[in-house]
Amino acid sequence: MKHFIHNLFYVVGSNLFSTLASMGITFLVPKVLGLEAYSLFQLYLFYNSYASFAHLGWPDGLLLRHGGASYETLDKRMYKSQWLLYVGFNWLLALLVVVYAFLFLQTNEQFTVILFVGLNIAIDLPKALLRYLLQSTNKIQEYAKPLVFEKMLNLLGVVVLLVAKSDSYIYFMMLDLAGKTISLIASIWYCREIVFAKGSSFKIAVQEGWQNLSVGSKLLVANISSMLIVGIVRFFIERQWDLVTFGKISLTLSISNFLMIFINAVGVVLFPMLRCTREEKLFDIYGTMRTCLMLPLLGMLVFYYPAKVILSAWLPQYADSLVYMALLFPICVFESKMSMLIGTYMKTLRKEKWLLMVNVATVSLSVVLTLVTTYWLHNLDLAVASIVVLLAFRCVFAELLLSRVLQIHVIQDIALELALTIIFITASWFIGGVAGLAVYAVAYVVYLVIKRKDVQFAFNTVKRLVGRK
Repeated sequence: MKHFIHNLFYVVGSNLFSTLASMGITFLVPKVLGLEAYSLFQLYLFYNSYASFAHLGWPDGLLLRHGGASYETLDKRMYKSQWLLYVGFNWLLALLVVVYAFLFLQTNEQFTVILFVGLNIAIDLPKALLRYLLQSTNKIQEYAKPLVFEKMLNLLGVVVLLVAKSDSYIYFMMLDLAGKTISLIASIWYCREIVFAKGSSFKIAVQEGWQNLSVGSKLLVANISSMLIVGIVRFFIERQWDLVTFGKISLTLSISNFLMIFINAVGVVLFPMLRCTREEKLFDIYGTMRTCLMLPLLGMLVFYYPAKVILSAWLPQYADSLVYMALLFPICVFESKMSMLIGTYMKTLRKEKWLLMVNVATVSLSVVLTLVTTYWLHNLDLAVASIVVLLAFRCVFAELLLSRVLQIHVIQDIALELALTIIFITASWFIGGVAGLAVYAVAYVVYLVIKRKDVQFAFNTVKRLVGRK
C-alpha cells in the first residue's frame, strides 16, 4: 500500500502538471484561432484519437499478459526484436495514410489534416509499446515522465504562438507532433536496455507478438467501442449541423474530461498492483475503493457553477455552447468509475470479453439514440444529453456484471448515484446559478448522510493500511 501511494503521488503529481498544461492549451488555443481554424484542429485531434488504435491491440496484449512482471526479468533481446516489428508495422500504416491523402483528398484543409494524422501514427504509436511495457512492470516514474516532457513543450509552444498571434491551425498540429517526438525519445531512453539490445530470433519475436495481438485485440475492440460511444454522436453532430458547432461541443467535452487525466493516472498505478494481489483480497477492497472514488467525483460537480461563469467570461464566443456543461459535466463521474475501477478490475480478472460485450452493446444503443436525436428529431440538446445517458448505461451494465464475480451488492449505491446525477442535471439546466448550486449541494449532503457508515469504514480501512509497517 505504501509503494502504491508513493507511485500514486508521483503519477498524480505529473498528471497535475499535465492537466494544467492541457487546460492552458484548451483555453488558449481557441483564444488564438478563429472558429473555423479551431474546429479543424479539433478534427485533427478527433481523427488522432482513433488513429491511436492502429496498433491493433499489440501493446494492450503485452499489458494484459505481463502486468505485474519485473522489468529486470524480461527477455530484452526478444522485446527488442518485437519492438522493431511493431515500429515497422506502424510506419507502414503511416505511409498508407499519407498516400491516401495525396491520392484522394482534394481540399487543402482535408489533405493537411489527414497528412498530419499519418505523421502522428509514425511518431506517437511506436512509443505506446514502450510505455505499456513500463506500466506493466510497475516502472511508474519512467512511465509518467515522457508525458510531462510532452505537455511542457506543448504549453511553451502555445504561449509562443499566442504572443506571436499566430492564427494558423497547422502550427498547432506541428507543435502537437513535436511534443510527441520528445515523448518518444524519452520513452526510448527509459527502455534503452531493450531498444539498444541485440535482437533475438525473428521467429520468437513474431510468436510473442502474435500472442500479444491475439490477447490485446479483444481489449482493442473494447477500447474502440468505448470511444465510438461518444464519437458517433460527435460525428453526426458535425454532419447534421456544421464544423463550428462540432468545435464548440468538442471544447465543452474537453473541459468535462479534465478530471479523467487524474483518474487514468490512478488506473496506471492500480493495474500492476492489483495483478500482484491475491484474488480473495480483490473482492475485499472493491467496496472501499468504490467509496473513496465516488465521494469526491460526485462532490466535484459543484465546481460546474463557478467554472461556467469563468469560462463564459474568458471565451465569450463559446458562451452559447458552454451551457451544455450542465449535461456533459456528469460524464466524468461515469467515465472515471468505468476507467479506474470497473475497467481495471475486469482487466485484472481477465474479463476483457465482458468489457468488449458491454462496449459493443453501448455502441449499438449509441447508433439508435444518435439517429433518433440528430436525424429524426434534429435536436442538438437531446443529442448532447444522449452522451450522458449512454455512458451511464455502460457503467451500470458493466458494474452489474462485475458484481456477479465479486459477489457484492451495488444496486442501492447505483440508484443513489443515478439519482444524484439527475438532480445535478435538472438543477443546472432548468434552475442554474446560485439556486441550482444550492439544490445540488443539499442533495449531496443528504447522500453523505445516507453513506456515512460506508465513508467511516473506508476511511478507517485506508488509515489502517497506510499506517501498517
